[in-house]
Amino acid sequence: MDLGAITKYSALHAKPNGLILQYGTAGFRTKAEHLDHVMFRMGLLAVLRSKQTKSTIGVMVTASHNPEEDNGVKLVDPLGEMLAPSWEEHATYLANAEEQDMQRVLIDISEKEAVNLQQDAFVVIGRDTRPSSEKLSQSVIDGVTVLGGQFHDYGLLTTPQLHYMVYCRNTGGRYGKATIEGYYQKLSKAFVELTKQASCSGDEYRSLKVDCANGIGALKLREMEHYFSQGLSVQLFNDGSKGKLNHLCGADFVKSHQKPPQGMEIKSNERCCSFDGDADRIVYYYHDADGHFHLIDGDKIATLISSFLKELLVEIGESLNIGVVQTAYANGSSTRYLEEVMKVPVYCTKTGVKHLHHKAREFDIGVYFEANGHGTALFSTAVEMKIKQSAEQLEDKKRKAAKMLENIIDLFNQAAGDAISDMLVIEAILALKGLTVQQWDALYTDLPNRQLKVQVADRRVISTTNAERRAVTPPGLQEAINDLVKKYKLSRAFVRPSGTEDVVRVYAEADSQESADHLAHEVSLAVFQLAGGIGERPQPGF
Repeated sequence: MDLGAITKYSALHAKPNGLILQYGTAGFRTKAEHLDHVMFRMGLLAVLRSKQTKSTIGVMVTASHNPEEDNGVKLVDPLGEMLAPSWEEHATYLANAEEQDMQRVLIDISEKEAVNLQQDAFVVIGRDTRPSSEKLSQSVIDGVTVLGGQFHDYGLLTTPQLHYMVYCRNTGGRYGKATIEGYYQKLSKAFVELTKQASCSGDEYRSLKVDCANGIGALKLREMEHYFSQGLSVQLFNDGSKGKLNHLCGADFVKSHQKPPQGMEIKSNERCCSFDGDADRIVYYYHDADGHFHLIDGDKIATLISSFLKELLVEIGESLNIGVVQTAYANGSSTRYLEEVMKVPVYCTKTGVKHLHHKAREFDIGVYFEANGHGTALFSTAVEMKIKQSAEQLEDKKRKAAKMLENIIDLFNQAAGDAISDMLVIEAILALKGLTVQQWDALYTDLPNRQLKVQVADRRVISTTNAERRAVTPPGLQEAINDLVKKYKLSRAFVRPSGTEDVVRVYAEADSQESADHLAHEVSLAVFQLAGGIGERPQPGF
């Protein structure tokens, strides 16, 4: 490690005084002008992680669904997964180190993780379409090269595509080719093979309007669409030709505002979906004949996918261990439908994709989606082998189901939640089952719910257990919530501290919107009184 060269280069990417950042579930995110030093240092860290794991590591420059003026960075571990928690701590430590401490911090991390500094290192880099991303990407490259790492810059990619590249490179091509064409061909081939088996005809199932949030998804979907056009026609909106990234459009906007994006005209019962800025989230929606907006979020996506997988497993006679992983924010109706109607076990984890992903790995087939539309299905290697064998050995009808399952496995980007991959899976299942968007929506009716936030002096006074569904502190808060919940039918409520700001998030659901609103307000008052609320007391009315 040439510490002199590192010091010299680091001075060119100097840290602003007093800036403290935290590596969270989404990596680092803040205003783009504050990130040059972070990018350089994450290039350094990626090399150390690559040397330690003897694997290719990914660095993605993106701020996902954040406004265009923000940017961010996250590292991708060898199997296309999020960075290991101990290395998240190293990332925070390194990003916040003062210039004079940089050498010591790098040596500390190397010693703590027993990094062999003579080991070769290889890092792959991707970036989104933000104006700041190209320059920040170059800062990552500076960090990689000064520590002697080799790199491949893929340029413009969706976040899930970079996860895919890392996974391909570290599995010797077994998962697929680590090129953008390899990604397009793998997913499209599986999609076209699947949709050929659909018995329904006509255009009603095969046309989809896609809001690309003025982000990277538009660019990549346009490159890809000719690969799968015989199975699906896509119309792209908010494609980046005008309008700002994530502004009044995209999955996060549609989910939080419960209305369509700007720039998209929707006729009744047309099937529409929205990506977020880096194309790792997807939500569906439509207008009914009366012009009412209907959102189909991650809960309904997970239900459609896991139900179909269960049906295929029953058909081929495989008793594999399938589980759906949700967070406390999942609508109670989805949980009930999965457990009671589909007989699929449901598990709850703390909020954050890394928790869901980790839990889903415990099953032969694990399906996870956050309500915001970020999710995927994971298949163990043993299951992949078993299904491939079944597709060759079973009699006709069973072989057809096994072949479908094999195609579904190939369609999913198992390394990460991927809006393009999820979209193709959903479209294939709707075509195979002959379902309209309204029929999908009608699988179950969401319980009315309300989310609020309460400003507090210190969010750390709230601690939780049972996957964030029960408050442990402050004393008396959970008892107060229990008493309030008893007043309403089909109700539940929970509170959890925000991961980023001094607010407490409140979730409530009940048998009517009025009841859900009242319950959320009453729980907010309990939080305000018992957890050190500041500012104005929560007021009723939304």
